[in-house]
Order: sequence, then structure tokens, then C-alpha cells
Amino acid sequence: MSRLVVKNLSKVFSIGFLARRNVEAVKNISFEVKEKEIISLVGESGSGKSTTAKMLLRLIHPTSGKIVFEGKDIWNDIKTNQELKEFRRSLHAVFQDPFASFNPFYPVERTMWQAFRLMDKEYSKNEALEFIKDSLVKVGLDPKDILGKYPHQISGGQKQRIMIARCWLLKPKFIIADEPTSMIDASSRGGIIKLLLKLREEQGTSIMFITHDLGLAYYVSDRILVMKEGRIVEDGNPDDVVLNPQHEYTKILVGSIPKLYRKLEDI
Repeated sequence: MSRLVVKNLSKVFSIGFLARRNVEAVKNISFEVKEKEIISLVGESGSGKSTTAKMLLRLIHPTSGKIVFEGKDIWNDIKTNQELKEFRRSLHAVFQDPFASFNPFYPVERTMWQAFRLMDKEYSKNEALEFIKDSLVKVGLDPKDILGKYPHQISGGQKQRIMIARCWLLKPKFIIADEPTSMIDASSRGGIIKLLLKLREEQGTSIMFITHDLGLAYYVSDRILVMKEGRIVEDGNPDDVVLNPQHEYTKILVGSIPKLYRKLEDI
């Protein structure tokens, strides 16, 4: 069963002041994501990956096309605040820059307290605190080392783990992970990826990785979509895409990998 269906999705930006011109960032793309499926959207900077992610998250409106999540068109069928809250809880994001996800003037757990605004059920402060502590433990953090700390007092890897702990609280059906490991140290990257895969296994979450790293996509994905200049130029299982690429651009990406990554169990 498809959890997300994207049909003929396009986004055109109008830029310039005196001499305005149109730029097609995303050009008539279509794909589906099944329950528990992990797909990677791979391409260089400027290929349209992040614009696609923002449309899926309802952050920018598409110029044309349709996005259907759990059977609902996210732009036409979601009309009430309650429906929007349900959508925000069910389709969640882990962004590229963990440092930008936190307000420097508030303790880091504030982002987790805010997650309770998206929940239907109300919890007492003590109940909510226990849920927060449990979710921190789930992602390998000791609550005593995190609660009460400010963003400058914890590492980038810890910040990214907190954002994944927020996902444990919300139990989303779909996560868009936009370059979730690109701004943290190498020693933390394997752990972050494993946490996202654990969400898939324990909660049935579908995951879309937005990445320029074809080697990483090869080992974590059930399917890879290669994007270039706003179009999806290749779509297939990892072995077909990486070991037997058909499109010339995919061949260039494969050739740029110095060596294929070790499997995650070895990281």
C-alpha cells in the first residue's frame, strides 16, 4: 500500500526585480512511497531535492501536480486546524542543520515539549516529562546530561539525536530526513542513520532521505531516485541504480564515489 503518492509535481519560481524570469526548480516528477519503505532522493546541490521536500512538508505550494498522503491531497483535502495538526504529526522532518533547529535562548528540551501541541491527548506535566525522558533514552541519550542544557552546551550529534527523539514522541508515519548527517562529525553519522532505521522497524515509519551521497543511499535504501535539474532521471533498487546505472548523470555520480561504504552494521 502506498503511503505517499506524488503525481506530476512541478515548482516554478519567479525571480528578479526589473527583469523577472521563471526558474523551474522541479519539473513534472512522479513517484510513490510504500509503508515502511526507505527511499533516497539523490542529486547535487540545486537539483531540486530540497524544494521537493518542502512541497511534501506543505512549506511551499507546488505550481502544479498533486501530493497524496494517506489517501488525502495535502493541499486540497486538509482544511481544518485539526487536520493540519494531524498531518504535521504524521509527516515529520529531520533537517540538515541541527544547530538551526534550536532557539539559543531556551533549553534544548523545549523542542520536545512543543511536540505535545501536535498530540490529540493531553498529558500532565509529569507524564509528559516521563515520555521525554524515555524518548531520550531510546536514542541513546542520558536525560540527566540533556535536560536543562542550552544548545551551545551540547554537540551537533546530540542535537540531531534530540530531533529524532522528538520523532519517537510523535510516532510519525513518514519522516523526511534532509541531509541529516552532513553537518555532524563522522563518528556520529552511523548512529544517526541506525536510529532512523530503528524507527522504521519499531514504528513502521516510511523514510525519505534527501542526500547528495549515493554511497550512503546505496546501503540504507530500498529504492533510489536520482534527481538532476529538477527531474527524476533514474528510479530503481540500489543494486540496479549503483551497480548498473542507465542514465549518464547517474554514471557520473557512481564514478565520483571513492569507495562504497561499509555496511551499517560495521559502522
